[in-house]
Amino acid sequence: MKVALVTGGGRGIGRAIVEEFHGAGYKVAFTYSSNDDAANAVVEHCGPDVMAIKADVRDFARAGQVVAETIAKFGPITALINNAGIKKDLPLMKMDADSWRDVVDTNLNGTFNYSRNAVSGMLRTGGAILNVTSVSGVIGMAGQTNYSASKAGVIGFTKALAKEIARFGVRVNAIAPGFIDTDMTSAIDEATRKKLYSQIPSGQPGSAADVAKLVLYLASDEAKYVTGQIWNIDGGLT
Repeated sequence: MKVALVTGGGRGIGRAIVEEFHGAGYKVAFTYSSNDDAANAVVEHCGPDVMAIKADVRDFARAGQVVAETIAKFGPITALINNAGIKKDLPLMKMDADSWRDVVDTNLNGTFNYSRNAVSGMLRTGGAILNVTSVSGVIGMAGQTNYSASKAGVIGFTKALAKEIARFGVRVNAIAPGFIDTDMTSAIDEATRKKLYSQIPSGQPGSAADVAKLVLYLASDEAKYVTGQIWNIDGGLT
């Protein structure tokens, strides 16, 4: 039985990952922070083999409860996808401490919280941990010191953890999306969006489904010799 736990699965890239894994025969639990309607829509679309759990990824104890609930419902977790993330973009000179802490706590500490709580079980069964980072963590983006730092931290975390647990049959990789059409990017005004897309060699953004397909590949046996890698999916941006 293949079981996936996805953080931040209620919309955007997270929802695409939930749907992709469900379509591949996984039983899937996913977390969401606040939007009950969006989470329920995912469950209704996919059916009884998908479960939504309301949880703040910044809460370490709650992460342990989510892992336990997933195992009780579906069985041992074979794929953990740390996807939940937020942005609070500001130039550093205008950034307040809360904007820094909220982004780092969600993006980096959230990845730790779920990996730490899930890893002991995965060491017994094998599996894959997939961390969704960003090109912002690879090359840095002006106005995103908090986001870039958090996502660069995820990259370092991925490489270190991969070396720790490879001998137990658990692989750890990171996926670094570039400009992807999601709710988060749709808030950008048209002029800025055109300017951003002009920097992409392929000339266009990616889709959430593009990212989800790469995540599924990295979780599969087809990628059994791949670990500790950062996969840029960015139309050539980096």
